[in-house]
Amino acid sequence: MAETTNTPVTILGLGAMGQALAATLLKAGHPTTVWNRTPGKDADLIAAGANGTTSVAEAVQADGPIIAVLFDHASVHATLDPVADQLSGKQVINLTSTAPEEARELAAWAAAHGIDYLDGGIMAIPPMIGEPGASILYSGSQALFDQHRATLELLAAAEYFGDDAGLASTYDFALLANMYAMFGGFMHGAAMMRSVGVSASAFAERAMPWVTAMAQMLPAYGEIIDSGDYTTPTQSLAFHKAAIDAINRATRDAGVAVDFVAPIKNLIDRQVADGHGAMEFARTIEELL
Repeated sequence: MAETTNTPVTILGLGAMGQALAATLLKAGHPTTVWNRTPGKDADLIAAGANGTTSVAEAVQADGPIIAVLFDHASVHATLDPVADQLSGKQVINLTSTAPEEARELAAWAAAHGIDYLDGGIMAIPPMIGEPGASILYSGSQALFDQHRATLELLAAAEYFGDDAGLASTYDFALLANMYAMFGGFMHGAAMMRSVGVSASAFAERAMPWVTAMAQMLPAYGEIIDSGDYTTPTQSLAFHKAAIDAINRATRDAGVAVDFVAPIKNLIDRQVADGHGAMEFARTIEELL
């Protein structure tokens, strides 16, 4: 049954993200209980109306879903294991960054203790919470998601991917891999431009529209990969080898480390050496599987 009132919510973990979630819930009028391992981080939230607690055991006594926003998988167990008996019959939403198999393990642990479990991957930084552009991906208990969707939508656009608790975090980490590759590419380029006296800010003005334009190619790459046909390239792996070799030389000439470009150069070199030079660059995915 969907919620019809301002449901109470408990937040475990008051790092930057936990504080943003709690502040957004308070602003929307939800009674919010908070706990953090290190004391003192709840002062502003308590001033805004949150119920501060000094122990996890006290925090989980509150009504409503419990949202865990902790450091890692181990910290989720360290926090919840001692109160597992108290959590029986309750609802836990884990928004801690956990790998897919860790999310599935937590779901199994929760089921064994009679806990309704939903896993989530936050696709936002703390200042984006409650604002357009933020999203949180969920998988696990659909009943829990459906019941509290209105509350979850206050935090960010909420999308449910199914009962496999590890699916949301697979999407999360796959998207984050894209993000880190993009940022790494920017830092590599900025390092090269510094060698000729161009600031990172000036380079960013060029890099942003370029990266945006190149991102438009992703759907086409997806179609090629799904087809499994790499035989009709626009630009072949051999072409890309010449390009990445030149980038590698330019990087060294600029006095910049090749750590970021070396992995993609290795993947291209390996395919060309194996006789795939005439094929589409998208074939690179096969080297990763």
